[in-house]
Amino acid sequence: MSLRVVATGPLLTVTLNRPEVHNAVDPETHSELLGAWRRLRSDPKLRVGILTGSGTKAFCAGIDLTRLEDFYAESSPGERRERWRHEPGIGGLTRHFDVGKPIVAAIHGHCLGLGLELALACDLRLASPKATFGLPEVRWGILPGQGGTQRLPRAIPGNLALEMILTGRPISARRGSGARAHQPGRPPGPPAGRSP
Repeated sequence: MSLRVVATGPLLTVTLNRPEVHNAVDPETHSELLGAWRRLRSDPKLRVGILTGSGTKAFCAGIDLTRLEDFYAESSPGERRERWRHEPGIGGLTRHFDVGKPIVAAIHGHCLGLGLELALACDLRLASPKATFGLPEVRWGILPGQGGTQRLPRAIPGNLALEMILTGRPISARRGSGARAHQPGRPPGPPAGRSP
């Protein structure tokens, strides 16, 4: 499975589980994420979601470019347009889907491209000191099409958001924290003194 979903009391922890590709999102991960958010929304016992990534290198490095064609396979341009208008976006959070419960992004390592867009779609972002944030796809002429250009300027000062959107250069957690991109936090993992 490309996702680990664990319910503990009122908390639903959703872990991107593809560390070999820095937790990049492929079509299967997208479907599993959508299922997890639907579960969070519909289960009255669940009150909060946490989104994180497995491994030590990345929260999420974006969309899996080796599987990009699979997102569009077997559909005409008209079908893709309709899907774009009505579906909840890649990962289930970025468009047309209100979970109705808070979701916290617990970020460590690289948070890039779609990974940053997923984090920005969460209600709160907590980042380890070694996290990095960026929209590198703009260096290849690709628009951050899952809400990054809209949400980023709302999360941090406009001049820093513009720099990130226009240059594709990543920023450090320290710079992002100073700019209010996230709340500084301890690295993701079990609370101090508790085992996983």
